[in-house]
Amino acid sequence: MEKIDKKILDRLQMGLELEASPFQKMAAELGIEAEKLLQRIKKLKKEGYIRRLGGVFRSSRLGYKSTLIALEVEEENFYQVAEIINQHSGVTHNYRRDHQLNLWFTLSTASELERENFLAQIKALPGVKELYQLPKEKFFKLNVFFKMEEEAGDDHQ
Repeated sequence: MEKIDKKILDRLQMGLELEASPFQKMAAELGIEAEKLLQRIKKLKKEGYIRRLGGVFRSSRLGYKSTLIALEVEEENFYQVAEIINQHSGVTHNYRRDHQLNLWFTLSTASELERENFLAQIKALPGVKELYQLPKEKFFKLNVFFKMEEEAGDDHQ
């Protein structure tokens, strides 16, 4: 990976400002043309370094309720169930655990009825044995930053 790609990944992790031309501003910060920046971002996404670029909203302020869902899914049905879950626009994180409850995801919905209807569909899928709802009681926001580019003078051995 080229040094500029590492700089782009570092900068993207800091977020984009809400303005008319955020990539123009980022390109100027990085000292490259905006078109070149966008080409490199597309390449990094295609290569799998970037999974998603999008807004992160505090769903509760928009009237949504978030719930953590834990499922026990039979192995032979795991990926089909995960694929169906991922189609819901309110699903953010969906991950596998090495545990009896092997599929976990977060679900944000505008109403309890919407949540219950979706979860009833999930419960009815082949291979779904157990489903637990763990409603959010307190909000924690952790910022994770994966430093791609080492600063000049860093000694890592």
